[in-house]
Amino acid sequence: MSSVPTQSWVMPAVALWQREVQRFLRQRSRVVGALATPVVFWVLVGSGFGRSFRGGDASEMNYLEYAYPGTIAMILLFTAIFSTISIIEDRREGFLQAVVAAPVHRSAIAFGKIMGSTTLAVFQAVLFLCLAPLAGVPISFFPVLAMVGACVIVAIGLSGLGVMIAWPMESTQGFHAIMNLFLLPMWLLSGALFPSSGASPWLGWVMALNPLTYGVSAIRGTLYYGQEGALAGGPSLVTALLVSIAFAFAMTVAATMIVGRKR
Repeated sequence: MSSVPTQSWVMPAVALWQREVQRFLRQRSRVVGALATPVVFWVLVGSGFGRSFRGGDASEMNYLEYAYPGTIAMILLFTAIFSTISIIEDRREGFLQAVVAAPVHRSAIAFGKIMGSTTLAVFQAVLFLCLAPLAGVPISFFPVLAMVGACVIVAIGLSGLGVMIAWPMESTQGFHAIMNLFLLPMWLLSGALFPSSGASPWLGWVMALNPLTYGVSAIRGTLYYGQEGALAGGPSLVTALLVSIAFAFAMTVAATMIVGRKR
């Protein structure tokens, strides 16, 4: 008897996770677009700012290499949050109402959506690793494995944030407006393009309060583990991981609470 509640929670969460992944893979333009935009941005920005860049260990790290972890964070951010737009689409199609009306715990709905978005975001981040040699980024098994773990933590937090924002919204237009106003500053002020040590004092405080700053540092610190200067000007790897874990936990709890409220 005790296994029934567990099964009634796990199976709906797995079904929602599987639906998110299958929907994404069937839309090839979405796969290409989600990867092409960060790649183009990374190449153009890296080519434009390369000669003027001085950050981290400037003697050893070029700008394409410095911006590489930030581009991974960009992929996680935009994929994880924009994939939660499926909540609005499901509501419009009537699927979400059917799921809510079913004898399914609301937390299973939130968890399934978060895990689906996290899977898509990490999958695309791993694909982006194929371009690492172009940036001169050293690739070895354990740092890459640790970086994938950091990406999972960051993606869970961002997916929870996306669910929390998308759940009460009725239109995709409103979702896009809020996300465009919110996402770009969040990414730009995360240390993805420039270290916080080179920012003005007030901007440094904003970057310190930005949870994605710690996500970028966690990705950079694991990918360049053992390289002195890789995290110069940013939080330490331990601090970055702890804050990222706390953010992921807080966003998951917040998303679960919002999904659990009666509309």
